[in-house]
Amino acid sequence: MSKNAKIAAGGVAVGLLLLIWLPWWASLLIVLGVPTAAYLTLDPSQRRRLRRVSRKELGR
Repeated sequence: MSKNAKIAAGGVAVGLLLLIWLPWWASLLIVLGVPTAAYLTLDPSQRRRLRRVSRKELGR
């Protein structure tokens, strides 16, 4: 299993646990808010690099 697959599986597991313990709207807020906050903390050059890598992986 690749590193990204492990991270994705861990994220799904945490998301399911949050759905059990918290109301659905709080879980949704956490699941969407954490990656958004992490993206906003990047420098503009890091954001450009991240977008460029994402486009390459999509085959564009």
